[in-house]
Amino acid sequence: GRGGHSGYGMMAQQPHMDTLEREGAPSTIFNPRDLPPSAATDDMPPPLPEDNDYLLGAARGQFHKTYVISETKSGIVIVDQHAAHERLVLEKMKASLAAGGIERQALLMPEVIEMGQAEVAVLLEHKEMIEKLGLIFEAFGDGAILVREVPSLLGTESLSKMIADTAEELLHLGGSTILEDKINHILGTLACYGSVRAGRHLNTTEMNGLLREMEATPHSGQCNHGRPTWISLDLADIEKLFSRR
Repeated sequence: GRGGHSGYGMMAQQPHMDTLEREGAPSTIFNPRDLPPSAATDDMPPPLPEDNDYLLGAARGQFHKTYVISETKSGIVIVDQHAAHERLVLEKMKASLAAGGIERQALLMPEVIEMGQAEVAVLLEHKEMIEKLGLIFEAFGDGAILVREVPSLLGTESLSKMIADTAEELLHLGGSTILEDKINHILGTLACYGSVRAGRHLNTTEMNGLLREMEATPHSGQCNHGRPTWISLDLADIEKLFSRR
């Protein structure tokens, strides 16, 4: 406005809040028609297909960058993205191991990982087993190892933490644990590092890909620690929460 006043000075000309409330028109009411056409239509997810028989439905969004929410014929499904993907990675690694070996990728530059002598010793003690799981390494001086190859599914992010957790898990299991149990525990530890983390944004394609892969993977309803990876809410139960029934 003139004289250096901003446009906010015009607010004094608007009806008083008491007047709006008396007329039954709260000033904060949301009206979808106030949205520009692109915001009202272009960003909306596609409708659920009429022939949708997907157990976990069609992805509708992600909240807190941790949970995927999808729509089914009878309600909604909420998926813990990290727990679910961690299970998928574990099952893939188990299947690869059973089929003859876990696929590996060589590091462009072998990585030296320093740790305590006890940790190095327990890794070397189980070297044959660990290499079957896709980690190729060797001793490197005193209190360190040199990693040359890693499982392809896992990549190289947080490699030193992954190796440290593997050593810690083996120390915790001790010598009395049978080999098969050790393998399963270590696979679970490795799978954690190959999975989508909580806090990562997923787009609709990625969310639907996760749902479809879960439906096709045995045991995907539970995470590697025995907790559920997804829960469902029936529409009838939701309506009860809103006193619609």
